[in-house]
Amino acid sequence: MTHDQLRQDAFRALLHTQRVWDAGTAGLPGFAPAAAPASPLPLFHQWFTEAVAAGQPEPHTMALATVDGEGAPDLRTVMLHDADADGWHFGTHSTSAKGRQLAANPAAALAFYWHTQGRQIRVRGTVTAAGADASRADLRVRSAGALAAALTGRQSEPLSSAEALARASEAAWERARDEPDAPVPSWTLYVLAPREVEFFQGDAQRRHIRLRYRRTESGWARGLLWP
Repeated sequence: MTHDQLRQDAFRALLHTQRVWDAGTAGLPGFAPAAAPASPLPLFHQWFTEAVAAGQPEPHTMALATVDGEGAPDLRTVMLHDADADGWHFGTHSTSAKGRQLAANPAAALAFYWHTQGRQIRVRGTVTAAGADASRADLRVRSAGALAAALTGRQSEPLSSAEALARASEAAWERARDEPDAPVPSWTLYVLAPREVEFFQGDAQRRHIRLRYRRTESGWARGLLWP
């Protein structure tokens, strides 16, 4: 048996020992979809609050899926900045790969996974860029580290070396400390207006509950999906 085969076998053996919710299946919360609110935002706020209370690490991180110019999907993890009547908010450089993709095709999807409670939330819709004032305000209320990262810029461009990044980051941190309101013209606040939101509650017997909200001309329609 070759070294590559041994390594592959070791990976598969390790993979097959992993379990979902193994330590806490007995404690997964219940979910009564018939009692869910008429629109998805209040339920998202409730589940987010419960995720924080349950000790879910980084509950404000989410996967963002976009489509590139060739129609191929792209995916990365970003931070949630807000969730309100307008939609789910996040920020990035308009010059980044995702910024360029959203400019060409504003259709996108978000996914949250909170394993402490066996919950997922999926959001699909159309993304719009907020104005310059809102984008500046979004960056202003974030940490010095977030400003330094934004000032480093050149997101998604080829990097010549780790040393080049270290030099740019050091200069950006110094400027962020000296100029807490330093402008970053490419920084953009984006808002995903949902047309579909799904709430997934895991079950120890795999009788998972999936409640989907779909936007209609008269409001939100709700329905269950097979797991």
